[in-house]
Amino acid sequence: MLDPYLEQTNPDDYRYAVHCCGYKWDLTYEPDRAVAIFRCVQMAKTYGARLWPTTFEVIDRSTGEKV
Repeated sequence: MLDPYLEQTNPDDYRYAVHCCGYKWDLTYEPDRAVAIFRCVQMAKTYGARLWPTTFEVIDRSTGEKV
């Protein structure tokens, strides 16, 4: 049963994907999956910078380009 106090989530509203980019330090050999998606680019950048300050990237899901 859905909580009446929570709005339904639409994944299409979350345009920015954050990647940790472990490949930059040779920590992985597989493609890096997004670890979080955000509606706001600034929140995505803040999240990435706090967790992986030297390696993260934010990608615009609608264009596929780095932000």
